[in-house]
Amino acid sequence: MQEDTKTSSSGDIDYTDCSVPMDQRMTRGSLMMAWWAVCSAIFYMVVAAAMARSYGTVNALIGIVLTVLCYGLINAVISRFAIRSGLTVALFSRILFGHVGAVIATLIFFATALYYAVFEGYVMALVLSEWSASLTMTVATLIVVVIGVALIFGSVQHWLDKFNGVLLPVYVVGMLVAVGMAIAEFGYPANWLTRVPEGGAPSWGWLHTFTYYMGVWVLMMFTFDYARFGRVEDEAFHGRVTFGIPFYLMTFLFSGVVGILLDACLPSEGLSEASIVLGLLELMGLGGLLLVWVTQSRINTANFYLATVNLQACINKLLGVRINKILAGCLVGALAWALMSADVFSYLLNALAYQGVFVVAWVGVALAHILSRTYQRRFNGHLELVDARIPALNPCGLIAWGGATLCGIGVMHLPGWSSASAPVTFVAAYLLYAVGLHFARPQWYSVEPSAS
Repeated sequence: MQEDTKTSSSGDIDYTDCSVPMDQRMTRGSLMMAWWAVCSAIFYMVVAAAMARSYGTVNALIGIVLTVLCYGLINAVISRFAIRSGLTVALFSRILFGHVGAVIATLIFFATALYYAVFEGYVMALVLSEWSASLTMTVATLIVVVIGVALIFGSVQHWLDKFNGVLLPVYVVGMLVAVGMAIAEFGYPANWLTRVPEGGAPSWGWLHTFTYYMGVWVLMMFTFDYARFGRVEDEAFHGRVTFGIPFYLMTFLFSGVVGILLDACLPSEGLSEASIVLGLLELMGLGGLLLVWVTQSRINTANFYLATVNLQACINKLLGVRINKILAGCLVGALAWALMSADVFSYLLNALAYQGVFVVAWVGVALAHILSRTYQRRFNGHLELVDARIPALNPCGLIAWGGATLCGIGVMHLPGWSSASAPVTFVAAYLLYAVGLHFARPQWYSVEPSAS
C-alpha cells in the first residue's frame, strides 16, 4: 500500500489527506473513550420507545438485540480494516469509486453528520431555553454551537478521549438515577415489558424494528473514521470491544431499555426527543438539564468532528483549497446554527431517509471489498493512495453503489414495502460489487500517471 504523505501538512493531526502514521496511533483506552461518546444520544432512547409503542416491547427488544449483533459483527470487520489501513471514509471511497465518485460519499457523510449535530444540538438548546426563561432559542442554539465547535479543536488524540471518558460514568449513573426518580414519582409501570399497541403486536414487529435501525448505518462510517487511529496490535480488542458488541449493548440496549421505561413512566402523550428531555427537566430540575447536556455534548463531539473533517475533504477536492480544522469547524458551526434557526427539521428528516439508502449501499460495497477474495487474488489487495494513480471514476464501485441505491429508493416507495428498503439495498450493493470484481479491469483501481 502506498501512502500519499505529501498531501498532509505536518500540523494536521487528524490526517484527513493521508493514512494515520503508526507512530500517531492512540492507546486502546483512549480510542475506546473517544469513540464511546457516540453511545449517549437521546435519539437512541426515543427510537427504542417508538418501536415499543408501534410493535410492542418484546418485539422492540428482540429487534434491538439482533441489531446489536449485526452492528457488532459488521463493525468488527470495518474497524479492523480501518486500523490496518489508517484510511478515512473519504480516502477509502476513492479506491471504491474513483477520486471524483468519492466526493459523493464524502458529501453524504458530511451532510449526515451535520444533520445529526443539528438535531442533537437543538435538543440541548431546547432544554436550556426551557430551564432559563431569559434565554431565547436563538441565543440558546448559538451557545450550543459555540461550545460544540470549541470542543473538537483539541482533536481525537489529545482531548476528546479524556472529555468523553470523564463523562461516560456521569451518563450511565445519571440515566439510572432518572429512571429511579421517574419510578419514585409516577410508580413502577408493571406492564412495560408486556406492552403492545392497540390491536395487538404485529407478528413481524421485531423485523420492522431491526430494519428501522438500519437507517442509522451511518455509524459504520463513523466507525471507519475513528478506528483508523487504533494501533494494529490492538485491532482484536477494538474489533471485539471498542467497536463491537459491548459498545452496541450500551448504545442500543441500555439506552433502549431506559427510553422504554421513561416513556412508560413519564406522563406524555406524544413521543420525541423534545418530550423526553422536557420530561427529564421537569422531573430532575437542574439535574435534568445537566444530564441532557452531558449526554448530548458527548455525542455531538463526534457529530461536529466528523462533519468538520469531511467538510475539509470536500472543499479540498471540489475547490482545490486546503482549509485548516479551525476554519472548517467554524463553517460547520455556522451551517448548524443556520439550520437550527431556520426550523427545517421536516426537510432534514426527509433528506436523511434518502441519505440512509446511500449509506447502506456504501456499507454493502465497502464490506464486499474488504471481504473479497477476488480482489485479493486479482489485484493483490493493493490500495492505491497516490492521487495521480487513482482514476476519476471506478465503474465497478459506482455501478454497485448507484444500482443498489436505486433499488432501495424504488422499494422505499412501494406500498407496504418501505421497511424492506434497507435490507434490499444492502444485499444488492454487496452482490453487485462482488460480481463486478470478476469483470473489473486493473485500470479501474490504478492508472499510470500521465507525463507532465
